[in-house]
Amino acid sequence: MTSWTPQPAGLQEILQTIHDSTDMNTAVQRSITQKLNQFTRAPEYIAYLAYILSSMTQEEDRIRTIAGYLLKNNSRLILSSPPEVAQFVKAAVLEAFNDTSIMIRNAASQDIVVFLGVLEPGNWPECLQLLVGALDSTDLDKQEAAFNALEKACEDYPRKMDVEIGGTRPLDYMIPKFLSLTEHPSAKMRSHAVACLSYFVPINCQSLFVHIDSFIACLFKCASDDDPSVRRHVCQALVLLLAARPEKLMPEMPNVAEYMLYSTKDKNENVALEACEFWLTFAEDADLAAYLHPLLGKVAPVLLDCMVYGEDDLLWLEGDAEDAAVPDKEQDIKPRHYGGKTHGLERDPSEGGDAPPKPRIGAYGEEQIDSDDDDDYDGDDDDFADEMSTEWNLRKCAAAALDVLAVRFGADLLNVLLAPLKDKLWSSDWLQRESGILALGAMAEGCIEAIEPHLSTLVPYLINTLNDPKPLVRSITCWTLGRYASWTTQDISEEHKNQYFIPTMEGLLRMVLDNNKRVQEAGCSAFATLEEDAGPLLTPYLEPVLRNLVFAFDLYQHKNMLILYDAVGTLADAVGRALQDPRFVDILMPPLTAKWGKLKDDDENLIPLLECLASVTIAMGQAFLPYASPVFERCNNIVHNSLLQYQRYQQNPELDEPDKSFLVVALDLLSGLTQGLGPQLEPLIQISQPNLLNLLTVCLKHPQAPVRQSAYALVGDLAMGCFSLLRGHMPGIMAELILQLDPEPKLEFISASNNAAWSVGEVALRYGRDDHEFQQWVNPLIARLIPILLHPKAPRSLHENAAVSIGRIGLMHPALVAPHLPEFAQAWCQALYEIRDNEEKDSAFRGFCTLVQTNPAGISKSLLWFCNSVVRWNTPSPELFSMFQTLLQGFQQHDPTAWAAQTASFPPAIQERLASRFGV
Repeated sequence: MTSWTPQPAGLQEILQTIHDSTDMNTAVQRSITQKLNQFTRAPEYIAYLAYILSSMTQEEDRIRTIAGYLLKNNSRLILSSPPEVAQFVKAAVLEAFNDTSIMIRNAASQDIVVFLGVLEPGNWPECLQLLVGALDSTDLDKQEAAFNALEKACEDYPRKMDVEIGGTRPLDYMIPKFLSLTEHPSAKMRSHAVACLSYFVPINCQSLFVHIDSFIACLFKCASDDDPSVRRHVCQALVLLLAARPEKLMPEMPNVAEYMLYSTKDKNENVALEACEFWLTFAEDADLAAYLHPLLGKVAPVLLDCMVYGEDDLLWLEGDAEDAAVPDKEQDIKPRHYGGKTHGLERDPSEGGDAPPKPRIGAYGEEQIDSDDDDDYDGDDDDFADEMSTEWNLRKCAAAALDVLAVRFGADLLNVLLAPLKDKLWSSDWLQRESGILALGAMAEGCIEAIEPHLSTLVPYLINTLNDPKPLVRSITCWTLGRYASWTTQDISEEHKNQYFIPTMEGLLRMVLDNNKRVQEAGCSAFATLEEDAGPLLTPYLEPVLRNLVFAFDLYQHKNMLILYDAVGTLADAVGRALQDPRFVDILMPPLTAKWGKLKDDDENLIPLLECLASVTIAMGQAFLPYASPVFERCNNIVHNSLLQYQRYQQNPELDEPDKSFLVVALDLLSGLTQGLGPQLEPLIQISQPNLLNLLTVCLKHPQAPVRQSAYALVGDLAMGCFSLLRGHMPGIMAELILQLDPEPKLEFISASNNAAWSVGEVALRYGRDDHEFQQWVNPLIARLIPILLHPKAPRSLHENAAVSIGRIGLMHPALVAPHLPEFAQAWCQALYEIRDNEEKDSAFRGFCTLVQTNPAGISKSLLWFCNSVVRWNTPSPELFSMFQTLLQGFQQHDPTAWAAQTASFPPAIQERLASRFGV
């Protein structure tokens, strides 16, 4: 041990606090938490904890173990500790690792893993030496304890382990050691060895890859191990190898595939799940499709069989209960993300661009987050909600793999599964039927063209299955009907509507009011999907739809109420101003107003209601006016109180950080009111206390991006609806707005930057042509917007919003923007040519044409891109069409020979459209 020694008084205080922490009284716990937080300011705190863990053998193991856990939770303090404290802690933890008590050894093992990660092995080589040395111990318990710690370290931070220390790489010694230990007599040791080796595959570790052939040989040797944990880690290693070094597995693929198929049917679900991951990984890699295609006939039926509920699932699900009246447990309600609407532009599918993106639905009803168009901004992909169970399991993995296989192989997959799928769908065993319906839904996205001829039979079958006595069958049927909503909502004929759309709508509405909560949830979610796809098609049926949804307000418990709010908001988005009809206002507003009246400003249940109302206010428009005053006033109060709370938190960081959701959804609802009521909202803004526009300026400076995102959306909406009031506050707003325009924003700032880029264009239009006040901001804005447009890594949505705002600013201030035209002309045209025709795009193009008129030479090197973006228009406004014609004919008349030479190199489709539409 080193020279540090504890002071008796300090030791006693910390020890007493640990003893007190075992008291479950809430007030005591709160006091303990405050004390422990205060201790962290003492530079020697972690040394006291290490001393209690390692040396105070007279204390109960439980007390020493708590000290060990506190030490783990405060591990980062070692980085700022005095040297003698750090040395003592390191030595004490290693001493505790050899304690006679297994509880103490386990606590010390966890501390070792965390400290080795914080310090990094290069700064604690003696720890690594001790662990690796213990692998040769004759004491099996010591061997396993050391390997257990090493495995966690290799799993948590493999890159930190792959380092050079004192001129040598520890892994050069450790990897061969791990390889030899895969033949250890103890199954635990073999399992640790295979696991440790596998964690170095994804990081391209050269110390492992020089032994890659030995590693693969060792995996094949362990493949038939009696111990399921070893087999699981073999499967895991093969999955990781397939992702990182597929070329090493391809020569052996027939054997690997047979083994993985066999393992996917393993009686141990952990092994089967790991093996099933292999097929998911295989399917996700487009480059491996040629190797996977010949295996479809074997793989797909096995995956289908894996999708049947297991006995454990059924025990957990309690699926048959009529539980509509049973209150939800708080732990069943997952955290949700609220608010944060981002301004985006729809692409035109008719021109080869992408259709408006829809949420990607996974194979069990949950939404998967896609990245913001660009690989550089990856979303979080493991966002699987609890459609079937709370955790990732074999059924979900198989369904996900089938989903990806369907996208990859389409009709070929359906051909393989047609017979087994029919057997399942028409089976007398409800579990088989349920799994077949899940598979049918999982294949919807990829196999839609191949399945379409069968849907005239399958959709009525599914609608009929909504009558099944088993709630789990009804709930999965709802989900699958939601997956085919784009087909049932096609507006192709009265017959199609009467045979498929109306019965699906009626069936799902029945499920919305089911007596089983799981069925309610699935029915309500699927109905929301149907609403999105049906859009205005729902308008003739609004009265019965609203009456059903309103009835659910009295029926639903907490968790499903959140989904119901979503469904009402989605309905408002889908039917738009049709909701203005007084009949519909009278049906919908009383239950919403009743909910509104019961909830306090700090009640979390207010958040989804505010979000729902944001959509309702836009749709109802002027019809919402009788309800507007209390809604506006409450939102303004929530914004004010939220800002005060955050100010208190910034002054005292020991307070809990306030939940931003209240502030975000209040701003979003104020946006909804502004869009719905326009100038009629001005009197409420004028008398607001404190004034909304003063609060808004503060929101634009908020440290949290979602708040700024909603605040910039409100700036744009106020510019469109209440500009006369907004104008006086623009100097303060513009100072913040310019700073938000960033060419390469952090992932979490993208949406705020998008809304800022969009709102500035709206503001520019409202100021009008050559307005003197706005002129001061033109150059700073253009200096920010052009780099966004030109930045290769900026998300596409940000490119588009920046381009629209450059066009709109150019429309109002051509003399100031036109000199920059050569810099951005090509990128501008590339950003907007796929965007669907609308007023925003029209005003942006009118601005661009004005810039070209002002500086014709600025377009000379980008003429092809300009002409391409012009001919992509389907319905330009008469004014814009005239501008296109004037410019194009002007180019041709200015230098006919040069024009002919240049357009001769254009693609034939562009030449043909220029000639037919514009006569050039």
